[in-house]
Amino acid sequence: MNFVFAVIVSAIVFIITYFLTPPFIRYLQSNGMTVKDYHKPNNKHVPRPGGPIIMISLATAEVNLFLLTMNNGVLTILICTLIAFFIGYIDDKKIMPGYFKPLALVVAAIPIILLGTYDFNLDFPLFNSARIPLLYIGLIVLIIPVVGNTINSIDVLNGVVSGFIAIASVPLIVALIMNNKFEIAIAALPLFFSAITFYKYHRYPSRIFPGDSGTLAWGAMYAAIAIVGGVEFVAIVALLPAIINSFLFLASVKRIAEHRTIQVRPVILLDDYKLMASMEKAAPITLVRMILAAGPLHENEVTRNIFKLAAFSAGMAILTAFLIRVVI
Repeated sequence: MNFVFAVIVSAIVFIITYFLTPPFIRYLQSNGMTVKDYHKPNNKHVPRPGGPIIMISLATAEVNLFLLTMNNGVLTILICTLIAFFIGYIDDKKIMPGYFKPLALVVAAIPIILLGTYDFNLDFPLFNSARIPLLYIGLIVLIIPVVGNTINSIDVLNGVVSGFIAIASVPLIVALIMNNKFEIAIAALPLFFSAITFYKYHRYPSRIFPGDSGTLAWGAMYAAIAIVGGVEFVAIVALLPAIINSFLFLASVKRIAEHRTIQVRPVILLDDYKLMASMEKAAPITLVRMILAAGPLHENEVTRNIFKLAAFSAGMAILTAFLIRVVI
């Protein structure tokens, strides 16, 4: 039966994303809802946001899964994702202060606490689990905003965030299956299929951008799955490239800032359309800027390097899941 449920939710997400994204791209274009692609010549503009299509596909799949299983964990993941989507959609429509998204995403953590769909035990590799009742509630309130904004911050080049989420979701699904959390593993499948199907339209050269509504929905859903499924440590390892990117940005900017408000860009577009790391001291330090430190690269080459890092972290995350399983 679980196999049937998995096929149903995966098919729903694939069909909605694959077939509805092209007409939605045309809708955005006809209504002038486009943004400049800073890494392309000739002032190219790309439709944005794709978040509504992402959310419709995820919500449809999770609603159906909840009706089939009546699992409160699935309901929690759905509500958390919806809240994050609306927060992102507000930011898509109007550039909000840098602190808006982190603070607002605290609201997305509330359903997890109210529905009690979490475990006080935190599992560590090579060690046993630690029971931290009061501290864990605080961690829930922290994890959703941090992961949501971490995924948002990795949306730097064509196809990066959708491809990154697709890769990083694999260890989550593997770890959940290993822990016999089959219904939550099925609830994670829409995340994978949403990202990998949207990647078809988001990859270089992008035909659509997910926007903050899309990236925050993916990020909050990722975090909610990790918490509800009790695979938090695995999720952290899988997200390491994005975490490093966020840390570098915050450490260099020294404040919580909206990326669109940064005046000095970390990379420069050359005449041959390659990207080069900025030499400006005021430019933020990012993962892309570090990759380009060895020399200029085409945008899709930088993207491939990020995917290699994501794949390595995903492999380490699966190894982490095995180590936790062996100890516990």
